[in-house]
Amino acid sequence: MSTRTARRTRRPVQVAALAAAALLALSACSSSDDSSPAKSDSPGSGSGKLSGDVTVFAAASLKESFEKLGKQFEQEHPGTKVTFSFGGSDSLAASITGGAPADVFASASPKTMKIVTDAGDASGTPATFVRNQLEIATLPGNPDEIASLKDLTDKGLKVVLCDEEVPCGAAAQKALEAGDLKLTPVSYEQDVKAALTKVELKEADAAVVYKTDVKAAGDKVEGVDFPESADAINDYPITLLKDAQNPDTAKAFIALVQSAEGQQVLTEAGFLKP
Repeated sequence: MSTRTARRTRRPVQVAALAAAALLALSACSSSDDSSPAKSDSPGSGSGKLSGDVTVFAAASLKESFEKLGKQFEQEHPGTKVTFSFGGSDSLAASITGGAPADVFASASPKTMKIVTDAGDASGTPATFVRNQLEIATLPGNPDEIASLKDLTDKGLKVVLCDEEVPCGAAAQKALEAGDLKLTPVSYEQDVKAALTKVELKEADAAVVYKTDVKAAGDKVEGVDFPESADAINDYPITLLKDAQNPDTAKAFIALVQSAEGQQVLTEAGFLKP
């Protein structure tokens, strides 16, 4: 075979080889490009957008703080909505175990949280996120000159307590026992806000409530500290509920409550760190 003929034979082979290599490279590039979106959109990649409604059942004393955190959450996650149901923790726990739809439960005591966990309605182990301490709420200016828990035993005073089944009521009874005191209130209220309202409306001279509620009331009441309150500090646990309809968004709200930002909002309201 002549040299010229050999060159003619090799040239088509070289061209075919180059074309095949280019095709393989293009295929590999295309394959890499196609796999990228699938990876970024995969579950657990952290790029998923939160959306939907979250229903939070929370102790009445958390109202102001949680509403503030709820607004912050909605601003940070457009497309979400946080709906709250505030009340006595015992009533909320009973509603949850009775089948009321909710995603998150934040209780004012481990005892009321236990109602939910014992019923198997909690997802995971509840975590304490804040603590709260009692204070006496009096009329503005403290006209009755109440200076101690013992002063509330004066028969001339109209004093209101939370029901003993409610965490603030159970804590008040514990404080009274610590001071070896007995007190007969004019009424027992179903949650701490109802007890405080009695004083705000001047239907009672004083109420034993939380420091956070006295602070939230501003100049509508005046607060009086008492040493026995140190023996009745309540831990506040929070949990995701087993039948949560929107667990991912609910978990994110709980994370906000437990975050440095959330803790700042809560401590500014008068809550103690866990």
